[in-house]
Amino acid sequence: MTAVESRPAGVVGTRPTSRPFGARVGAFVALTKPRIIELLLISTVPVMFLAQRGVPDLWLVAAVVVGGYLSAGGANALNMYIDRDIDAVMSRTERRPIVTGMVSPREALVFGVTLAVASTLWLALLVNVLSAALALAALLFYVFVYTMGLKRRTAQNIVWGGIAGCMPVFVGWAAVTDSLSWSAVVLFLVVFFWTPPHTWVLSMKVREDYAKAGVPMLPVVKGNVAVARQIVVYSWVMVGVSLLLWPLGHTSWLYPTVAAVLGAFWMKEAYALQARAKAGIVGAKLKEMRLFHWSISYLTLLMVVVAIDPFVG
Repeated sequence: MTAVESRPAGVVGTRPTSRPFGARVGAFVALTKPRIIELLLISTVPVMFLAQRGVPDLWLVAAVVVGGYLSAGGANALNMYIDRDIDAVMSRTERRPIVTGMVSPREALVFGVTLAVASTLWLALLVNVLSAALALAALLFYVFVYTMGLKRRTAQNIVWGGIAGCMPVFVGWAAVTDSLSWSAVVLFLVVFFWTPPHTWVLSMKVREDYAKAGVPMLPVVKGNVAVARQIVVYSWVMVGVSLLLWPLGHTSWLYPTVAAVLGAFWMKEAYALQARAKAGIVGAKLKEMRLFHWSISYLTLLMVVVAIDPFVG
């Protein structure tokens, strides 16, 4: 039995007996939460096409993608450093690098700060100062406001903490125009109202994990019916806001058509989840992950049409 396997529950950072170089590299990559960053980039690159009203400079796109990854990766690494105590008691996070000891807390802290500094300099030098400032603001908000302030104190944590996840929209727009616009604000708000339903359905699935860690996610402090009702409310606002891009962003017929169809499918799933919750269905039959998976598809497809629409117009 290795040191990792014999680590007492709740003990963080016990070093395994062997740490191969490849595994160490993988552990540092895992600190950046690559799968989450994929979603952030989905809301960055398409916005650049809309801002350019065509194909933006591909070197600029590459610079923004690299800088955005470094910035979000630094924020995620610092998040894992701060949350290492609760990660150790949650089954969905107990294999994270700091918990297993593959990366020490100090290494994670230095790594996160290094990425934060590097990303800010990268964006400032290769893109523009505004995009660098917006990315840094998102990082600081995620670390200090959400992770250290809201997450363990309020059930509204993800509502306001989600602002950090909306900032890539502004970064992408600012990278192309060196300014912001109402189009960018609309897409920012779409992601803002998308984030709570997307997160709450996952939280419904792993509710016991959050309860065990003492994190007051909405499904922990409210019943499924109340959570489903909030999901429906936020979903209506999200779909409504998404359609504002048509008049404010001067899009073609393509964007509002696709946005309306995607929104209709979203609302169908949201109301179906609410009906199952009201019927007292729990466990696997609640099927809350159907909306979670659809939420990813929704945002991806909506942003794809954001990128395509300028060519249609």
